[in-house]
Amino acid sequence: MREITNWEKPIYIKVGGARPYYDTALAVKSGADVVVVDGMQGGTAATQEVFIEHVGQPTLACIRPAVQALQELGMHRKVQLIVSGGIRNGADVAKALALGADAVSIGTAALVALGDNDPHLEEEYQNEGRDPAGITTQDPELAKRLDPKLAGRRLANYLKVMTLEAQTIARACGKNHVHNLEPEDLVALTVEAAAMAQVPLAGTSWIPGKSGY
Repeated sequence: MREITNWEKPIYIKVGGARPYYDTALAVKSGADVVVVDGMQGGTAATQEVFIEHVGQPTLACIRPAVQALQELGMHRKVQLIVSGGIRNGADVAKALALGADAVSIGTAALVALGDNDPHLEEEYQNEGRDPAGITTQDPELAKRLDPKLAGRRLANYLKVMTLEAQTIARACGKNHVHNLEPEDLVALTVEAAAMAQVPLAGTSWIPGKSGY
């Protein structure tokens, strides 16, 4: 890929949330410029329910192992880490950045902002493989339903609000930029979340798996 693009294009490698530590390390050693780690909260519906519900790891559990791999290779902030899978609002963005990601990627949330999953089309969504909102479809008649200008404005508004939310959280933490957020700005409300994010359980200094209270 480097050769056919004359070394001009960045190389992204996207991996599912299965073995984030090893997959990130392999991607870096392969020469990737960007690693995209996709947790199981991604919104795909193009497979069996058993796969959607039971394969892969939660996005939260993927971030710290991926960051650890980058840090141990001396490539954190050099090879970018993008987190995707269930990113919905500015709080999700702020948390991902605080845990060490460089950026986030959104998919389903953007489609909803464009007008997908509109409640008044609920009955029509029962037809599998067809998007009655005209967004993710190859049917020209359905595609006519999409107003690209209106959809574009909705998406722009959504992205602006998401950005403002993340900035608000950064300011509340005393930071002048969202990229200054760090794990020390976080605590977890459950033991499980504390273990996955490797941040203290709220009200304690305890990180599950590590000693001390």
